[in-house]
Amino acid sequence: MPKAVHIITRLDFGGAQGNTLYTAAHLDRSRFDALIICGRGGALEDRAEPGRLIFAENLVREISPRRDLAAFFELRALLKRLAPEVVHTHSSKAGILGRLAAWSAGVPIVVHTFHGFGFHPLQNFLKRGLYVFLEKICASLSGALVFVSKANMETARAAGIGDPARYALIRSGVKLASYPAPADRAALRSALGLAGGDTVVLSIGNAKPQKNPRHFLEAAARLAPAFPAARFVFVGGGEALESLRAEARARGLEKICLFTGWRADSDGLLAASDLFALTSLWEGLPRSLVEALKTGLPSVCYATDGVTDILRDGENGFCVPQGNLDAFCAALSRLLADPALRARLAAGAAATDLAEFDIDYMVRQQEALYSQLIEKKETKQ
Repeated sequence: MPKAVHIITRLDFGGAQGNTLYTAAHLDRSRFDALIICGRGGALEDRAEPGRLIFAENLVREISPRRDLAAFFELRALLKRLAPEVVHTHSSKAGILGRLAAWSAGVPIVVHTFHGFGFHPLQNFLKRGLYVFLEKICASLSGALVFVSKANMETARAAGIGDPARYALIRSGVKLASYPAPADRAALRSALGLAGGDTVVLSIGNAKPQKNPRHFLEAAARLAPAFPAARFVFVGGGEALESLRAEARARGLEKICLFTGWRADSDGLLAASDLFALTSLWEGLPRSLVEALKTGLPSVCYATDGVTDILRDGENGFCVPQGNLDAFCAALSRLLADPALRARLAAGAAATDLAEFDIDYMVRQQEALYSQLIEKKETKQ
């Protein structure tokens, strides 16, 4: 039976990590034997199926030439021992080190999924150029390059990363049947100190520069005087969480703009909210937006990467220019001021066709891709 090894930097909270765990657990066991290799310290490690998780001790998130070189040799040794037919890498660092190690170990088939990119417009020219160069090298070692959004695919094409003939679009999957979640709206709001009559604007994401949570905080500060019943809730932990909480307190916004940290009931919180907002500066395609639309929440987001694949301006929300806080606040203001507009866009959100984002469909697509690549390799032998 073909063995498929997934390599990801760490099993932290996030779409790439959740999808990897789900794939390893739900690949057809009569066709594939799935394992995960990752670095230690991720919050989702205990969600891995027993016996299917292997730690690479030197695989860390931080850039460290010494540890990264050690991680390459460690991954190479693991792959030589496991001898998989397929290695499927995720995330930027694991994507680079994992593909180089797989090539060096003689793995027949290498697949990489771009859940966004390690390079972005805010980086300086040299750093961005280095990442693009490394992606080009690793793309040449890949039998298939998987993208979660059309926007990411076009970015790769424009940057000359890989052969477009090897591109595949497989969406970041969500358990669509779980949304909208059955939830006690009043109880969830009360637990957060929110009133039944509040208009709740929810955001979900990692509290790090990519997700740009300070624009969410700033939007709350700008809009609160005009909309005293508006409450802004950011669900997610990360490196900036405590500083965001401190800033909210310093500005007298701690009851207006809440930073909850990671929650296991984000599906319920979506159902207890009125609007969804996302201030990300770069993305693959945020699963939280898919979840929000399936819940029936009108959304206001920066027009970032894969967001534009599913958010239709004036139909299921508003898509505003990336990083334009004035436009973001103006769009939120329109929705906060106009319940009829909220209701119309909520109906549009609930009607959005999201079938290709079903997580089980994602797994079946990956199985089909692996089988196709294996068959192609066997035909050439």
